Amino acid sequence: MTHPPQQATDIIDVTSALESAERIPLPSERVRHRVKTLLFILQIAFVATLLTLWIAAPALRRGKSLWVLFFYCFPAEFLVATVPHEPVLLFFSKFYGPLTIALVSIAGTALTEVINYSVFKYVADLKLFRKMLQSRGVRKLVAWFNKAPFLSLWVAGFTPIPFYPFRFLVVLARYPPWKYLLAVVTSRTPRFYILGLAGGAIKLSDTLLVLLTVVLLSVGAAPILGKLLKKRKKAPAPAE
Repeated sequence: MTHPPQQATDIIDVTSALESAERIPLPSERVRHRVKTLLFILQIAFVATLLTLWIAAPALRRGKSLWVLFFYCFPAEFLVATVPHEPVLLFFSKFYGPLTIALVSIAGTALTEVINYSVFKYVADLKLFRKMLQSRGVRKLVAWFNKAPFLSLWVAGFTPIPFYPFRFLVVLARYPPWKYLLAVVTSRTPRFYILGLAGGAIKLSDTLLVLLTVVLLSVGAAPILGKLLKKRKKAPAPAE
């Protein structure tokens, strides 16, 4: 029975040791990961707190301070928006000019998109999602986005096209954050200005604005409800 030469055995042992060392995160990497995790939790908690305050405080919803409009941008533009942005813009346009509406709203929106980019990047770097994000369908979407990234972001930001898928794509495509923010600012600012101009001219009643909010929430929830209904229909009936 032949044995491998001692030199070859030593090389194999050294290689295995190096591979094991590469798998062990360095102290600086562990600290960096903990800081990212803490930042991720704080960002989620910040937006969740603002959303809770908005829902639980009727006086806040009736407030006319520009700070209310500014902070409302965070839950309205965070990840997949939980509350619609347009009715609040139309409400404030009854008291402020379209330029003020646009500038305050874009300031809050730009800061929210910085948080969005940070949160999505944290999630995309998790081992649980890496394989999922390397699927053929995701790669095709990223390739399609990379053909005209700035134009795609600008059109989605200016028009009523749902914007949240592009928040994923910019992270997956490694699109530079400053270019992403530039596309957001240059597309959303004129959109907010037009909404402020329209709201100031039409001056919808509060009742109509509430109805508009309900309609927009229903439209946003429709795809989720449709999927749940399909799953219930496909589920086998329980045996008697």
